[in-house]
Amino acid sequence: MSQIAVKNPAGTDAGTIDLDDAVFGVQPNVPVMHQVVTAQLAARRAGTQSTKTRSEVSGGGAKPYRQKGTGNARQGSTRAPHFSGGGVALGPKPRSYAQKTPKKMVRLALRSALSDRAATGAVTVVEAWDFDTPSTKAAVAALLALGLEGRVLVVLSDADAAAALSFRNIPEVQIIRPAELNAYDVLCNDHIVFTRATLPSTVATESEAAK
Repeated sequence: MSQIAVKNPAGTDAGTIDLDDAVFGVQPNVPVMHQVVTAQLAARRAGTQSTKTRSEVSGGGAKPYRQKGTGNARQGSTRAPHFSGGGVALGPKPRSYAQKTPKKMVRLALRSALSDRAATGAVTVVEAWDFDTPSTKAAVAALLALGLEGRVLVVLSDADAAAALSFRNIPEVQIIRPAELNAYDVLCNDHIVFTRATLPSTVATESEAAK
């Protein structure tokens, strides 16, 4: 197991903690991460786009002109797809874009993403968030003291209610629970911040899933 320094919100050292190699030390599988992230983004699509066919467009019930004698091509309705204001041929209809992804693949993608962030030094562990009351100012100061710039993913437990209220107003910060960790959110943030309490729960969940 590799060790990582544990910090206080003030940025000072508070000891070390072991990172489980089964979660933070695997060889990142880029194709699996790509497939899982693509599936996550596809599942977010509303899929509510809809066009009308010639039978659904209002009007066009009467033949526009007689069959013969006008010199024009014969037409049966002004709502055919080649008419302006007509229906759409083979247009999109409401559907689900969700993709079926095996659970083992989802877990491997998360472990790969966490391992990639750990290898680049983007994983930070804090002893605990000592917010007595919600304070966005204190949360910003803590991030500066920890040297975290850019997009930050903060992993909080249900007990960190004051910290959640403190961080949620910062545009660059995303809050997530250990059970909700996923490859997309890990990869689209520059830093991942755990507490000493949330890291073991994350490690335990992923270690059990890896077996």
